[in-house]
Amino acid sequence: MIEVQHLSKIYGSTAAIQDVDFSVESGEILGFLGPNGAGKTTTMRILSGYIPATTGTAKIAGYDVHEQSMEVRRRIGYLPENPPLYPEMTVEGFLMFVARIKGVASGDRVSRVNWSIERCQLQDKRKILIRKLSKGYKQRVGIAQAIVHDPPAIILDEPTVGLDPKQIIEVRNLIKSLAGEHTIILSTHILPEVSMTCDRVTIINKGKVVATDTPDNLMSQLTATGGYELEVKGDIASVEPLLTQIKGVSKVNIKSTIKQENTEVHLIHLAADLTVEPGQEIAALIVNQGLGLYEMRRTRPTLEDVFLDLITEESPISDE
Repeated sequence: MIEVQHLSKIYGSTAAIQDVDFSVESGEILGFLGPNGAGKTTTMRILSGYIPATTGTAKIAGYDVHEQSMEVRRRIGYLPENPPLYPEMTVEGFLMFVARIKGVASGDRVSRVNWSIERCQLQDKRKILIRKLSKGYKQRVGIAQAIVHDPPAIILDEPTVGLDPKQIIEVRNLIKSLAGEHTIILSTHILPEVSMTCDRVTIINKGKVVATDTPDNLMSQLTATGGYELEVKGDIASVEPLLTQIKGVSKVNIKSTIKQENTEVHLIHLAADLTVEPGQEIAALIVNQGLGLYEMRRTRPTLEDVFLDLITEESPISDE
């Protein structure tokens, strides 16, 4: 549905994005993930026809974004980071206006507006002025205007920025409900949005794509670099050097210490190669040294660990 090849945008001597490649299958949600300033918004603006690329091509539903811009615009719904709303219009009036300018046939406008209102759960707000809505409801109206003409592709740029936790969950569920019927690119730097919403992830850093894969596959790249969390009672100083001698344990980090009566309880993280499975030796050492082992659990990398690992790499990695 969406094909991006060798896309670059140069401003003077500064490259906002360089040689960006990715694709999105029909009905899929792709998380476009990167730190602030990585090039996410520039890419979204090129795909929406807002700005031209310097080099490269982008196609949506088979139409070239640059050469066939109007055909592309008929087939996309776009929600920029700041929703393009008219605050003095009612929700219903605004969506009717958007449906008209997006070319929805006059006989279909009422049904399309009603559909978008229902999908975005705006039924009780349809007669309310947009300026009176909360931030979360304004985001819903922004999504409603993006889908009112039933486009096959939807581009959402930071749709949950500034929302409270409840609003984030509501918008996240709304986006997930649109999958299958629509192909969605979700641009964000908020990691939970990606792991809980998206089928695949493209990570961009400093204008370059550094990885494209499913969240699970990306996390599996770091499965050998997990570790253990331990809660240990007693004098850890004498045991710390012994722990690093266990095969697979690479680092001991005492995260916190709490004094209890005449002793101390330490929260410890051990970085370990889990392909070696050193857990039994770790527990045996702690107990044999006379310390109290209150708790021990294995930790595995999260998408945040993958993200931080990838954006600190100097060169892109392959998704093969």
